[in-house]
Amino acid sequence: MLTRIDLQHFKCFDSLKLPLRPLTLLSGANASGKSSVMQALAILHQTMRENEGASRLMLNGATVRLGTVADVIDQGHGGNVCIISLHDGETEYIWEFTGERTGMSMDIASVSIGGKSIRSPDSFHRMLPVLDIVIDKFDFDVVYRLVYLTAERLGPRDIYPLEDAHLTPVIGSSGENAVGALYSGGDEPVLPGLRVAGAPPTRLRQVELRMSHFFPGCELIVEKIPQTNAVRLGLRTSKRMDFHRPVHTGFGLTQVLPIVVAALSADPDDLLLIENPEVHLHPAGQAMMGQFLGDVAQAGVQVILETHSDHILNGVRRAVKAKRLEADRVAIHFFQPRADNKAQVVSPMLDSEGKIDAWPDGFFDQFDKDTSYFAGWGE
Repeated sequence: MLTRIDLQHFKCFDSLKLPLRPLTLLSGANASGKSSVMQALAILHQTMRENEGASRLMLNGATVRLGTVADVIDQGHGGNVCIISLHDGETEYIWEFTGERTGMSMDIASVSIGGKSIRSPDSFHRMLPVLDIVIDKFDFDVVYRLVYLTAERLGPRDIYPLEDAHLTPVIGSSGENAVGALYSGGDEPVLPGLRVAGAPPTRLRQVELRMSHFFPGCELIVEKIPQTNAVRLGLRTSKRMDFHRPVHTGFGLTQVLPIVVAALSADPDDLLLIENPEVHLHPAGQAMMGQFLGDVAQAGVQVILETHSDHILNGVRRAVKAKRLEADRVAIHFFQPRADNKAQVVSPMLDSEGKIDAWPDGFFDQFDKDTSYFAGWGE
C-alpha cells in the first residue's frame, strides 16, 4: 500500500510531498492540483499496461490523455524534467523523466529503487515495481492493481461492451466496462470485509445489494446479447415494475454503479482512484458514498478520492465515529491555488470521534459563509 507520493516539476507543483493512507481525500479549489496527483499515478500505470516493454513514459493512452511534455512539466519551472516518487512504507521508488516540450512521451532519465540506482533500464517494466510488476532483483514481491475512474463517467446506454478481462482494465476510466465485468465476473467472490449479509458473497449479488442501499428496491439483471460482444443492463427500483433500460432509471444509478463494481471487484492493496464520487447523487446518497468508501478502505483496498462534497467528507467522518473506519487510516488534504505566501496543501487531522482539528478558509465552509450572510453576520 502506498504511503506517500512526491512530485517535482509536475504540472502545477514545483515540489509536493503528499502522505497517503488507506483512504485519502483530496479537496480544494478547482485547478489547484487534485487531479494532477491521480494523473501522476495513472500515467505510470497506463504506460506499463498498454505498452509492454516500453522504454518511455506515455502521456496519452486509454486511461488518461495529458497532451505534450509542456502540458506536464510545471509551468513555473519551464524545463524539461519531472520526477515522480512513490513510497510503500519501506521502499522509495524514484523515476526521473525528460523530454522535448513538444513531445508526447518522455525518456526515462534515471530510476532508483530503495536507494539503488538502475542504470539504463531496458524497458518500462523494470521500473514499475509498485504498479503491477514484480522485480526479483530487489526482492520485491508485491503486486498492485490500479483502477482510475474519472469524473466524466459513462451515462445510461442501451448496450455495454463485453471485453476480455485479462486484456482490459477491470472497469475502464469512464466506467465503460463495469457492466461487462458484472456479467463475466458475477460469480467471483467479494472481499470478506465488504460482504453484506442478505445476499450471496458474489460480485453480482453483492453489487445489487449495495446498489439497493443507495437506491431502495434496486435490482439489476445483466444479459449477453446473442452473437455479439455486448451485454444489456436492466434496472428496476420496485418489484412491481418491469426491468427498464438504464436511460429510464435516472443518471444517479449509472454513475454509482461503476464505483460499486470497482470496489467489489478489488483485491487487498489494490489502488482505487475516484474523481467526484458525488456526481448525480442527492445529499443523503453522497454521505452514504463516503461511508461506503470508508468500508472499502477498512477492508484493505486503498482509495484516493477527489471531491467537492461536504457530504462525502461527513460520510467519512460518520464512518470513523461509528467505528467502521479507523481514524488513522484517513488522510485529508486541502489544495489551494499556487501562491508565494501560503502552502499549496494543508492537511487537517481527523480524530476518533470524526472531529476535524482545523478548517482553513475555503475548506468545505461555503454553507457556513452563506448562513452567516443570510443572518446578516458577513459578506
